[in-house]
Amino acid sequence: MSVGGTYDCVTKSPMGDQKSTFTVVPSDDGTTFTGQNAGTLGSMDVKDGKIDGNTLTWKMDMTVPMPMTLEGTATVDGDQLTGSVNAGAFGAMAMTGQRQG
Repeated sequence: MSVGGTYDCVTKSPMGDQKSTFTVVPSDDGTTFTGQNAGTLGSMDVKDGKIDGNTLTWKMDMTVPMPMTLEGTATVDGDQLTGSVNAGAFGAMAMTGQRQG
């Protein structure tokens, strides 16, 4: 099954649970992806999105509440996404998601 799709996600941040919509758009060869993570604090585009089997890795440039580069990794199992987002000095924040539709 493709890892592509739109996921309703929750990230456990220091500011509480952050709900977002994470979109994964695989490339034609299935080794990279583009997309974005959109939530109450705005939208961030995926950078350097990579696919290895059912594992995703990516970066995002956050601007609110402070500028920093976030590094994410997640595994897709069926319609479930489980992983984490590393926020530099704030450490890793657990991220879970459910594929829409």
